[in-house]
Amino acid sequence: MLEHPVVVIGAGPQGLAAAAHLTERGQEILVLERGDRAGAAVSEWGHVRLFSAWPELVDTASGRLLKATGWMAPERGYPTGAEWVDGYLAPLAEALGERVRYGVTVTGVARQGRDKVVDGGRRSQPFVVHTQSATGEEGRIPASAVIDASGTWGLPNPAGADGYPAVGEAASAPRVSYRIPGDVSEYAGAHVVVVGGGHSATHAVLRLSELARRAPGTRVTWLLRRGSAANVFGGGSGDELPERAALGSRVQKVVENGLVDVITGFRVAEFRQQDERLAVVAEDGREVAGVAQVFALTGFRPDTGMLRELRVDLDVSLEAVAGIAAEIDPNIHSCGSVSATGARQLAQPEQGLFIVGAKSYGRAPTFLALTGFEQVRSVAAHLVGDHEAAARNELVLPDTGVCGGSGGFDAGEGGCCATPAVLEIGARPVAVG
Repeated sequence: MLEHPVVVIGAGPQGLAAAAHLTERGQEILVLERGDRAGAAVSEWGHVRLFSAWPELVDTASGRLLKATGWMAPERGYPTGAEWVDGYLAPLAEALGERVRYGVTVTGVARQGRDKVVDGGRRSQPFVVHTQSATGEEGRIPASAVIDASGTWGLPNPAGADGYPAVGEAASAPRVSYRIPGDVSEYAGAHVVVVGGGHSATHAVLRLSELARRAPGTRVTWLLRRGSAANVFGGGSGDELPERAALGSRVQKVVENGLVDVITGFRVAEFRQQDERLAVVAEDGREVAGVAQVFALTGFRPDTGMLRELRVDLDVSLEAVAGIAAEIDPNIHSCGSVSATGARQLAQPEQGLFIVGAKSYGRAPTFLALTGFEQVRSVAAHLVGDHEAAARNELVLPDTGVCGGSGGFDAGEGGCCATPAVLEIGARPVAVG
């Protein structure tokens, strides 16, 4: 076993799964969570129902650890985020006990006594994890290895189409949200805009369309950067996750029924104040006026600041782990499902460091919980020297039935066969009202 504990950053689904696998193999671990509970980020979208069923949301080692406590695995159904936390993540963290610490923010990770520049003796030194408690107390924790499962939830992409906030976006903060709405009743009779083409945006559109159906005068406008709306409707009968397929079918119907106005090729450049409303302005000058609220659901990006003193290999465009970038890049032809990834693909120049979970995918909108569970199973095996298990692929991911990718980003472009969008939180909306 390793001299120092393996430090896992983040007590979300993948962080806790990594801890379970390492605990099962007898390795000392320590999980550091910034929030005050397990699955703190998941709790923030607790009103959203996942399109993966319960059996696809429970890691194998975690399930074994929980069963020893008398826990019974849910066998069917599609939980909300809150149900996932209460029924699985919180009990798992409780089973791990004092190995999980809450209210601890990781501010940096380095090699002991060596910054990023120093070569000499680098690999022989343990990692040092710099922390800050909720009360501001600073600390240093030695670690034999570090698994960064901190996710991307804390850093949503802006509405601005070029990756930076649009002009006026910051000043419009009270009327711009980057989260899937829960209770939308306050927008009855108002004009609401959704920006984004992924499953989170689709979910928001469905919630708001139900409001438009019930409350006359409610207007919902959906702004898509792509030149076509075809890909946002999903893979239909070709999708092996039926709830994900149903999501696309439902949103297609509300668009066809006129409950939602879709504007394609709209790349947000500016937010302009209009009395108590906003005007959303595109780069080509088109304008959507009289907007009461904007939901900018354009994906997430990783915060790599805590790793700046380590030698990390990330893809220059996706900010994903370089070893898996080609497999998940939405600009590359890749029909059907992405492959499982393990320790070999996730390895970093800094030996003993692994970025897993949604953060390993960077800006790619393709992450599935099953993928993360397979990642941490492989990484845990590698860290304890079981290289045969680390190299083994124990996962087959479901197909999406989607072909489209970056093709069609501009009107008139041909489609390509692209990496499927399988982000966990784009799911069937909970009924409102």
